[in-house]
Amino acid sequence: MAGTLHVVATPLGNLDDLSPRARRILAGVALIACEDTRRTSKLLARFGIEVPTIALHKFSEAARLAAVVEALAAGRDVALVSDGGTPGISDPGARLVAAAHAAAIRVSPVPGPSAVVALLSASGLPADRFVFEGFLPARAGQRRKRLAELAAEPRTWVVHEAPHRVRETLGDMADALHDRTIVLGREMTKVHETLLRGTAAEVRRALGDGDVRGEIAIAVAGFDGTAVRPKAEDPLEVAWSAALGEAGGDVREALKRASKALSLGRSELWRRLTERGLA
Repeated sequence: MAGTLHVVATPLGNLDDLSPRARRILAGVALIACEDTRRTSKLLARFGIEVPTIALHKFSEAARLAAVVEALAAGRDVALVSDGGTPGISDPGARLVAAAHAAAIRVSPVPGPSAVVALLSASGLPADRFVFEGFLPARAGQRRKRLAELAAEPRTWVVHEAPHRVRETLGDMADALHDRTIVLGREMTKVHETLLRGTAAEVRRALGDGDVRGEIAIAVAGFDGTAVRPKAEDPLEVAWSAALGEAGGDVREALKRASKALSLGRSELWRRLTERGLA
């Protein structure tokens, strides 16, 4: 008989959040597929669990799927974990789970911590229906375009953001969402856990001027129809404005950046800019 693939949720930070069932499963499998073997080894050591691990992150997942599926097919139970939270939710793991299903191997979830659910539970925002957006685009023009689209979403929505981009993103949110309530969670369940609630502009000010560190999730109240519906900005104008700012006004460099952001050839981009009087 084939083994079972256990999809195990692990703590976001506080190791005491690992459930008794998760501990039992992790201690009883033959192999643990994890995002980072070093991080998982700390979790295992905390509970005295000695089980071999294999790295299965976004760069190695495709190459190592066969080895894990072979172990399962040979009757060995395998646990899948991420660095923290629930595997497959903005973390690697979905490809392995799909491969297990394709091979008729039993998949069993071991639920537990999730950054998205943790933030929603403490946000005070409606969570009977919500949207998880993952990470917003890193490029300013694309991010502003997506925020303009999300501004009309009636459900609460949640995004992850990198600490080095969070102030810029909050500035873009302030422009797109105006006085909409947002809730920012940083380092949830950890020693320096922070929860900030207010408008995007207020939350940005509350972060202060120092370096922002740690994992961040942001929940945004859905559009309720009582305010003026934000008008979607022209993607070309947004991308060009952002590129000019990033390039310090250097038109040639801005053209290069905007061309890449919009996936347009530079000559075509320049033609459109001049037609609209933007250049």
